[in-house]
Amino acid sequence: MTKPRKIAVLGGGSFGTAIANMIASNHHRVTLWMRDEANARHCVETRENTPYLPGYRLDDSLEISADLRSALDGAEVVFFSIPSKSFRQVAMSAAPWIPPDTIVVSSAKGIEEGSFKLMSEILEEELSRPRVGVISGPNLAKEIAQCQITATVIASAVPEVCKTVQLVLATPYFRVYANSDRYGVELAGALKNIFAIIAGIASAMKVGQNTMGALLTRSLAEMTRFAARLGADPMTFLGLSGVGDLIVTCSSPLSRNFQVGEAIGRGLTLEQAVASIGQVAEGVKTTRIVKEKADELGVYMPLTTALHATLYQGKSVTEVLKNMMLSGQSDDVEFRVRYKDE
Repeated sequence: MTKPRKIAVLGGGSFGTAIANMIASNHHRVTLWMRDEANARHCVETRENTPYLPGYRLDDSLEISADLRSALDGAEVVFFSIPSKSFRQVAMSAAPWIPPDTIVVSSAKGIEEGSFKLMSEILEEELSRPRVGVISGPNLAKEIAQCQITATVIASAVPEVCKTVQLVLATPYFRVYANSDRYGVELAGALKNIFAIIAGIASAMKVGQNTMGALLTRSLAEMTRFAARLGADPMTFLGLSGVGDLIVTCSSPLSRNFQVGEAIGRGLTLEQAVASIGQVAEGVKTTRIVKEKADELGVYMPLTTALHATLYQGKSVTEVLKNMMLSGQSDDVEFRVRYKDE
């Protein structure tokens, strides 16, 4: 059995709650911090995070607090499960209570607007000498809460970070793989949200399986092309944080981004679609940020461009799909192994 550790999980949404609960059931001392003091009290009293993870009892040993300082007191590992919009502010607030060399792990799947910084880069900027990692993969919070078999990736350039997180998170139903390409793993988690919205739109339009197969495959090609241009390892996108996460979020009604896409496909406006799910769908903002970056870098991203036209330029879904099919055709596979005799 792994030596019990003091763990803090910042963020009382569905994923932060599921991870904190799982770690607590793994016999570690865990405090889940929530910004909403009223919900924190509710969770303590009822042992259920009703707004975000209804129907799942929280482990009796899980501590819940709205006091950031006390939540971080003595923490050996800190998980940040905060939406990208609030991520830097929470990191700045937490900084005085996180000692140098603490292992900090981001599970957020977003990009900061304006700076194009990933969440792990924000942690490096705001904290004192943190040892940073990211976790990403096909990890729907409700399925983790149901103890369904799940796999994820811990990515860090520091081997001890990967080893520690593997030990903390590992359960009979939750398997943790390691990867040294932190940037690629984290970028994959942010990019797939764009294509989950597109898949939701396609689902609402009741397209055929041929269409969905093409959509998933070209989504993977598009996100890999973009990430490679930014310096990520394209092979990372063949793993859990790439194709694994893409498949789940582009096919599951539990995915918030997929839900937004379905609502738009049914005729709702963007504002109505976002309001209908009641939680943050990172892909909405990420679409705009990535479209701007792709234009700047000259990266060909027809699916992202099409979604951007639907979300932000008032173009109809049907019109956008027609224009996309008439766009220039490119190679099927852009990244392949080169052998010595080629």
